[in-house]
Amino acid sequence: MWRMRYFLLILAVVTLVRSVSLLAADKPNVIYVMLDDAGYGDFGAFGSKHIKTPTFDKMCREGMKFTQHYSGSAVCAPTRCVLMTGLHTGHCRRRDNTAKALQGELSAKNGRPLVFLRDEDLTVAESMKKAGYVTGGIGKWGLGNHGSSGVPEKQGFDYWYGYLDQVHAHNHFPTEIWEGGKMIPLPGNAKGKKASYVPYLQEEKTLSFIKQNKDRPFFLYLAYTPPHGAFVIPKDDPAFALYENIPGGETVRHYASMITQVDRSVGKVMALLKELEIDERTIVFYTSDNGPNKPFVDPLGSSGGLRGGKRQLYEGGIRAAMTVRWPGKIQAGVTSDFIWDMRDVFPTACELAGVQAPKHLDGISVLPTLLGKKQKMREAHYWEIHSPFQQAVRMGSWKGIRFGTKAPLALYDLKTDRGEKNNVAAKHPDMVRKMETFLAMSRTESKYFPAKEKATRKKKPRNKK
Repeated sequence: MWRMRYFLLILAVVTLVRSVSLLAADKPNVIYVMLDDAGYGDFGAFGSKHIKTPTFDKMCREGMKFTQHYSGSAVCAPTRCVLMTGLHTGHCRRRDNTAKALQGELSAKNGRPLVFLRDEDLTVAESMKKAGYVTGGIGKWGLGNHGSSGVPEKQGFDYWYGYLDQVHAHNHFPTEIWEGGKMIPLPGNAKGKKASYVPYLQEEKTLSFIKQNKDRPFFLYLAYTPPHGAFVIPKDDPAFALYENIPGGETVRHYASMITQVDRSVGKVMALLKELEIDERTIVFYTSDNGPNKPFVDPLGSSGGLRGGKRQLYEGGIRAAMTVRWPGKIQAGVTSDFIWDMRDVFPTACELAGVQAPKHLDGISVLPTLLGKKQKMREAHYWEIHSPFQQAVRMGSWKGIRFGTKAPLALYDLKTDRGEKNNVAAKHPDMVRKMETFLAMSRTESKYFPAKEKATRKKKPRNKK
């Protein structure tokens, strides 16, 4: 009798293990890698003549390269809000880094007017968690500081390591870091010491998370902080030696080295996936959060020949290099001009997880395109930002931008003018009217981010490249 009970117990355990294995196989792991402030032209596969990104380039060869993928915004916090909530910047809660100051709603720590996610906001991490995924995040959060409802642990993440506040993330040698729902000290950086370079720690935590969760489906958001300023990397890092003769001086050398360092970290992730034999059931996205800072546009061509950069809704500020790899599912070596942006990640992740995407999202699943199927592009894409206030729209090859709701719309045909040099609004009044109608209908009012009829802005010369 005991032998029969023992046999039945073993059978039950084996059945359970097989069921878990089948569950993991049915639900692919999802890894989303997002650099901080790397430009469209900072990747080898996108034409960089100076910066080495062998992992990104290899992923383009082994997966799909997107030439017309867009960030959620032209600066970090709203981009992260778009990515997490699946809502564009006319609808999401955080529409710029800082907001209009309202009494009682300032950051308690430093008085900056910050807007955080609330309990009623739904994130992709929450949906993935409900779908049976372990959810992890490493890097910069930017959507809720300590003590608020916006911290990652209250927005669907089982685990987060890194920074909560974007200003805190300016320091790559902080004295404390967020992990497990609390700030923990980094003794190696106490009293001005610089023993703990956080990008290295981010790499360690990433590899550890993957190892710990290799037997169950996981959603991993790698919001890595390089190459965001401060622009600094230990000079004994192997990447630093590669750029001794790079044009632009010491700051540019550090910037380029930081991109190569984080690309190397992504390479270790890809190697680990193969080592653990979960490579074929893991889809990896690799991109950047917005356009580059101005000091790198001329010496490195960081905007990739596009106009503008960070904090601008010209193409150089919002078009982001993107590659997606999933062995056996995504055809290798394909270059796609399908137009999509970061609000589409949420519904895409839901379809990958086999669950229904929330109906209120602005995004669409791009899984059909990833799998090589024909997919209809959305009619229009919308962006807004508030420092200064700008609105932008893309309809097919047409791009419109204006600096205020009553300001004239500049119109560009990206098919023939990817550098947005020739304003053809006067020649296409029908398209201008169509875009103006779309812009008026594409945003909800926000007391934190009110629209302006005319924005105050300084005139800046166009990029030479």
